[in-house]
Amino acid sequence: METLKITVDKEHPSIESLSEAIRLIKEGGLVAFPTETVYGLGGDAKNPEASKKIYAAKGRPSDNPLIVHIHDFSELEEIVAEVPESARKLADAFWPGPLTMILPKNDVIPLETTGGLDTVAIRMPSHPVARAFLTESKVMIAAPSANTSGRPSPTTADHVWEDLHGKIDCIIDGGSVDIGLESTIVDLTDEIPTILRPGYINEKMLSEVLGQVRMDPGILGVDKNVRPKAPGMRYKHYAPKGDLTIVEGDRDKVVLKINACVKADLAAGFKVGVIATEETKALYDCDTILTVGERKNEDTIAHNLYGILRDFDELGIEKMYTESFDTPRIGQAIMNRLLKAAGHHVIEA
Repeated sequence: METLKITVDKEHPSIESLSEAIRLIKEGGLVAFPTETVYGLGGDAKNPEASKKIYAAKGRPSDNPLIVHIHDFSELEEIVAEVPESARKLADAFWPGPLTMILPKNDVIPLETTGGLDTVAIRMPSHPVARAFLTESKVMIAAPSANTSGRPSPTTADHVWEDLHGKIDCIIDGGSVDIGLESTIVDLTDEIPTILRPGYINEKMLSEVLGQVRMDPGILGVDKNVRPKAPGMRYKHYAPKGDLTIVEGDRDKVVLKINACVKADLAAGFKVGVIATEETKALYDCDTILTVGERKNEDTIAHNLYGILRDFDELGIEKMYTESFDTPRIGQAIMNRLLKAAGHHVIEA
């Protein structure tokens, strides 16, 4: 399969520039497109064959539901069994934006899209290209991240091309995404709304709108015997090809520990890399040190994380080490992705 690549104006995409992608999505094809979080791999959410194609292209487990992207709240009303007041409150506060809601489905969205579940995950992206694509195509688009399953999520069209060239019909290149981490997922089918995946919209922000909100204990990594409720959180994700280790503790002790590990690995003949911040990059003794961002600006860490992991792959790094992050607003989301990428391999300094 030849994969078409279309470049559009990120802020003002024209209908003409999107016309071929719109044709393809309507005909059951697969189109990767930028959102404010990561690039999504889109297919018609109402078309079971399109959803099957998404799973096949990604190599994605078939019990891992796809998120349905919509452009207007009326589309949510069309595909769910009932709309609770909590969904209206969250939509008013955070849509369009990086928030996914889980609600009981009706028969409009097929089980092939929902991973066999009787619930449906829905979000309304805010990215201008995604909104134009959804609005002009008049298609509800099922879209997981546009990468090979298990790999770091794509934050540029080049990342998508690297993983899925020849496997999908089209890539809409809208430049680098803004946030760089997937949307927050909140389950509204429980009595207490439950966060199944942390993201840019954090627990405090949700609780200010809904009152009581809880975090699924399975995603925190504290008790490995507790399984995450969201099927997607049960699989290894976001992983580089080499082995990633997270080092926790006081900064000075973390630096000493990482430097000791790097020295030992280099002596053993491994290619080694370190993920550092602007505040700590000068403290490490390693040939390959990539800076993920600034702790005082945690958005930069989220924005750059997946790109850094892919850069290590291009450099052939076999062992890599990273500091942990407890930044105040999205530190939990950053650590959730790092823990998945590292296979929960954490050492204390």
